[in-house]
Amino acid sequence: MANYRATRGFGLLEEFLAKKRAQRADSLIPQSYRSGRILDIGCGAYPSFLCLTAFAEKYGIDKTISSLWQKEIKRHSLSLMHYDIESEASLPFRDEFFDTVTMLAVFEHISHKNLPTVIKELHRVLKRNGLLIITTPAKWAGFILKGMARLRLVSHEEISDHKALHTPDSIITVLRCGGFTPKNIALGYFEFYMNTWVTAMK
Repeated sequence: MANYRATRGFGLLEEFLAKKRAQRADSLIPQSYRSGRILDIGCGAYPSFLCLTAFAEKYGIDKTISSLWQKEIKRHSLSLMHYDIESEASLPFRDEFFDTVTMLAVFEHISHKNLPTVIKELHRVLKRNGLLIITTPAKWAGFILKGMARLRLVSHEEISDHKALHTPDSIITVLRCGGFTPKNIALGYFEFYMNTWVTAMK
């Protein structure tokens, strides 16, 4: 298989950090969900998380997807689609289609005005009791990430594309606007508290 990068740009730690995100997200998915469908939002130039996780049906959308990747990852039985979640009115899936939706290191790349609409769409395509999983940098870690980008440890292209970093409260507010209830939302941290993980059940 060709060695495609999981993220845009270059960073010495990019592959390692992408793997850590994928492992943390995968650990948050109950076994009972894996007989259904998963959708990874912003699955990346190379959909490493979808290749890692075990699900009966796996879907990914990203604005970098092309037919080349479809051929390269055929053995992983993935369905990939070229799609820009901010520029489209709705996701191209019917209501309650997915058991799990993931958004790994994508939340911070969506503009504040578009986030509620995006989350509403994720809520729509999730089945009842379906699970949304998000990873995103902690707000306080922004200056560290910029320093790491200058040192070429992480991708300058990715960091410079951050629209906003979020606190737990701001994440919960956006999720509530999208239809999730606070009692069904859980948050935690990983990678020395520099990243936040979130689960929200429909």
